[in-house]
Amino acid sequence: MAKIIGNSLSNLPWQDKPENYKMPVWRYTENPIIQRYQTPTSNSIFNSAVIPFEDGFAGVFRCDSLGVSMDIYTGFSKDAIHWEISHEPIKFVGDDPEILKREYRYDPRVCKIEDRYYVTWCNGYHGPTIGIAYTEDFKTFVQCENAFLPYNRNGVLFPRKINGKFAMLSRPSDTGHTPFGDIFYSESPDLEYWGHHRYVMGTYRGDASAWQSTKIGPGPVPIETDEGWLLIYHGVLNTCNGFVYRMGCALLDIDQPWKVKYRSKFYILGPTELYEQNGDVPNVVFPCATLSDSDTGRIAIYYGCADTVVGMAFTTVDELMNWMKKNPLN
Repeated sequence: MAKIIGNSLSNLPWQDKPENYKMPVWRYTENPIIQRYQTPTSNSIFNSAVIPFEDGFAGVFRCDSLGVSMDIYTGFSKDAIHWEISHEPIKFVGDDPEILKREYRYDPRVCKIEDRYYVTWCNGYHGPTIGIAYTEDFKTFVQCENAFLPYNRNGVLFPRKINGKFAMLSRPSDTGHTPFGDIFYSESPDLEYWGHHRYVMGTYRGDASAWQSTKIGPGPVPIETDEGWLLIYHGVLNTCNGFVYRMGCALLDIDQPWKVKYRSKFYILGPTELYEQNGDVPNVVFPCATLSDSDTGRIAIYYGCADTVVGMAFTTVDELMNWMKKNPLN
């Protein structure tokens, strides 16, 4: 049995796997947990990130406005299911007004490294790139330099330094809807200057795993296990009815995370429910966050549904490990 390396989380939300259910990930029966009009000016709330904080949970949420502008907002919860989301977007502070200029912000992730909570998101700066900020209280957010040149999306930090360096996964892209996409690894001594770029994995063009043939991208913060870094990611297929987003999983080497040990041939969750198939962008499940408990191996996944609402699903470290090992993508 695999073991999650990290803290115990006794208040992790959970539902047991349904009887005779064959897939390794199962949905919360009360989905969606966050509705599209949950704030006074929101058109949709999706692709958001949560993390344990104090005696409950905090999060950073993508809220597209009634003007369909994209920005990120804080939220808090006692049980990680029922959320109170701010009515105003995060106002970042920093030394350089050039970096603080706002074009758009979307698809955040939140990662705790040592005593700070770091937020990464797709930041508009003459095109999409990776914005970085940190907070200690989810009230004051200090914005750092953008990690990369445009164009880039899906910047996901590792929850600890690797070989003494901050580490990040990302997906270099283009200005449009990115009809391609591979995952790369980068590292930094100070969260400002990034290098040591390494290719991790890319799309798969064969029909054995066509669900990830158009583009892929890292999802939640990787989960450290005694077998390697467990990565949940999204994969996209371009169909005659448009893009379809599904979830997959991979296991990366613990010391050299650009080396893939296992990768799932079959997806772990796809858009089959009405709230995943119908919305502003149909047929999307897009994972952005997990909560995990080292004592039980349980994992709760938070994902955007049809670019409209937030859903929650459940799995365990062993479910995902077994799924990859029984159905490897060679």
